Amino acid sequence: MKQIFSAFLFMCCTLVVCAQHSDYKYVRNHFDKTEVYIEVRDGVKLFTTIYTPKDTTRSYPILMNRTPYSVMPYGADRYPPTLGPSRELMEDGYIFVYQDVRGRWMSEGFYDDMRPHVDIKKSPQDIDEGSDTYDTIEWLLAHVKRHNGKVGMWGVSYPGFYTSAALMCGHPALAAASPQAPIADLWRDDAFHYGVFLIPHNFNFYPWFTNRTDDQPTQADPPGFDHGTKDGYQYFLNLGPLSNAQKMEVFRNDPFWTANLEHPAFDAHWQARNILPHQQPVGPAVLVVGGWYDAEDLYGTFKTYESVEQKNPGIDNFFVVGPWAHGGWSEGKGDHLGNVYFEENTGEFYRTEVERTFFNYYLKGEGEGKFPEARMFETGTNQWRSFEEWPPSAAREEQLYFQPSGGLAIGKAPEEKKPSFSKYISDPANPVPSEDYVDIGMPEKYMTDDQRHAAKRPDVLVFQTDVLENPVTLAGNIWAHLEVSTTGTDADWIVKLIDVYPDDTPKNQYSGKKVDMGGYQQMVRSEFFRGRYRKSLENPEPFVPRQIEPVEFELQDVLHTFQKGHRIMVQVQSTFFPIVDRNPQTYVPNIFYAKESDFKKATHRVYHDASHASYLKVRVLD
Repeated sequence: MKQIFSAFLFMCCTLVVCAQHSDYKYVRNHFDKTEVYIEVRDGVKLFTTIYTPKDTTRSYPILMNRTPYSVMPYGADRYPPTLGPSRELMEDGYIFVYQDVRGRWMSEGFYDDMRPHVDIKKSPQDIDEGSDTYDTIEWLLAHVKRHNGKVGMWGVSYPGFYTSAALMCGHPALAAASPQAPIADLWRDDAFHYGVFLIPHNFNFYPWFTNRTDDQPTQADPPGFDHGTKDGYQYFLNLGPLSNAQKMEVFRNDPFWTANLEHPAFDAHWQARNILPHQQPVGPAVLVVGGWYDAEDLYGTFKTYESVEQKNPGIDNFFVVGPWAHGGWSEGKGDHLGNVYFEENTGEFYRTEVERTFFNYYLKGEGEGKFPEARMFETGTNQWRSFEEWPPSAAREEQLYFQPSGGLAIGKAPEEKKPSFSKYISDPANPVPSEDYVDIGMPEKYMTDDQRHAAKRPDVLVFQTDVLENPVTLAGNIWAHLEVSTTGTDADWIVKLIDVYPDDTPKNQYSGKKVDMGGYQQMVRSEFFRGRYRKSLENPEPFVPRQIEPVEFELQDVLHTFQKGHRIMVQVQSTFFPIVDRNPQTYVPNIFYAKESDFKKATHRVYHDASHASYLKVRVLD
């Protein structure tokens, strides 16, 4: 199981070895492979693999990927099944470069998880991922033959972060870069969501991720985490408090796992690793790519585009979001996710009509170079739309108000003068399942999953509109404003925006055998918030039992149309297990070190009266 999981995760994270082109002979027959060490300014040598086209009749741009996930296969006579972000670009003619980043696999140096960016570099020892990129480009231009003087970069997930870091490196040859599902801030991306810890992402990822903690290059492939079962819900419930994980050898000596436990709040550790404040000046043309249903780096996707756009007016900065899970645009058709069918091959469209034309224009001068600012796939209607800005300025702000009767109304605040609330008992020993199936991995399809299993539970509040007489399109980010109280001293708040299908909706070709699409409750967007951070992300604070307080947090963007005949639903709950960890609901300084006795039932109230209205703030596009 360990070896299978390790190989699977490697493929998911790098998206280098994909199913589009499994003929190793093509790469071997069309490219020469060279392995080199590139020395950067502080003397550290970075292991780099270069694939140069055998055709010597013309020059080629360089397209580079810097990764912590290994540039394997190692060996001058060993070739991967494909090169570049897509088969189409591989066959268009590029020099492809892959590099193990500092401190990972075969590169020298020490690794720093989300290495902090250094804005002003005063000496050769002031290094960051931008300086390593700059020095690598300098070396490539001086030593690689038949290049055309232009360099591009791309990367998905963590390599997306390295691409984001390169945007500010300042090298004039870097002409185009595409951060795809880029990590921007680990406290809001893979590791945490507003302080809520993502269990399978961290359990499955960190043991595999840490193949070394010293400066000695290695090709050793560490094992993945072995649960010993396929039942993730029961496994993590039996584990008890996450402090028990620290007793396991696989985690006890892992510095990156330990850093998560020692820094539960958005403190100086995480602030220094947030790339967003540093994204200026940006030199190359930028194409930010992401998926609406990315369970890992949704925050990084939208905030990277927003940050680059706001800090660098006038540059070519484009945005593409499709109906994809994490990295889902890199391979496959992209025509469905789980039970939801999107009616077209969105992945193929992106690779041929968006990514290919972007790099070919900026690195080769091919094509007209006319790109929409934002090309977004509208779910619900299943169509691509182009916008001059994102979010579209035509979208008007509205509120989806929770109503005393369990209703949900657009723009109609509750009129009840007396205190009005809905309540539920949250029991950490019986958490709400995040899916209606068993899984130990990092499930992506829960992002579109049917939520009927949750709606039936007494510890989940449900608010929904009447059947819509006209379509409602939401375009842009969503904010939750909850007026809440609890009998405990801490609580998590989980909000889900859901599209409820009509009862006569037929099955589609991807519907599960046991799934009835009539009445399907498709999750459109969700987010998790640890209540102790309601006043400050850096300085947690307990709740005062039974005192009403506001809790506000962002759910990220959508472009979704709730069709005529559908309903808009919002579910509110306090557990989502085992995707996220359980809050003991008793305030302790650090939840990671909570004891079993700290976990207690609590009654939570969500208010919906004239004085304490709860709602979602949305953007409606007519």
